[in-house]
Amino acid sequence: MSDKQVQKLDEIKELVELMIAKDLIEVEIVDGDNKIHLKRPQVQHAVFQGMVPGAMPVHPEIPAMASPATTPAAGTAEEAGLIDVKSPIVGTFYSAPSPDSEPYVQVGADVSPDSVVCIIEAMKVMNEIKAECAGTVVKVLATNGKAVEYGQVLFKVRPHG
Repeated sequence: MSDKQVQKLDEIKELVELMIAKDLIEVEIVDGDNKIHLKRPQVQHAVFQGMVPGAMPVHPEIPAMASPATTPAAGTAEEAGLIDVKSPIVGTFYSAPSPDSEPYVQVGADVSPDSVVCIIEAMKVMNEIKAECAGTVVKVLATNGKAVEYGQVLFKVRPHG
């Protein structure tokens, strides 16, 4: 094996170790004509299911109010009954698909469980985040281009009903 092949193999091993450490299911890196696509067997982590574009999401049949990503906030009376849309991963929050585009959602926007509400970039992968609930956006709590943490509340949604 040539030194160049050994170096490439070492880089791939580092990517695999990083995927395991960050609990990522799938990574695709494209650099010109070179492309690498790594995919681990999917484990049943509800938090990560469906986060990588192209991956098949697996969502257990849980009512929206019982879902970990949509737990009602315990707070002021005006926030009673609101659903928190939380970040399922650590990364950089983007409110729109590109700098020149309109935000996916704004205060007053109606969302459904399949509505994309933002993108979170993690390790150069753009992950579309879905509302996973139905209602009207009443608060946007994340700042465009800023880092977000796992479990951080991004939006507050008033459920329809």
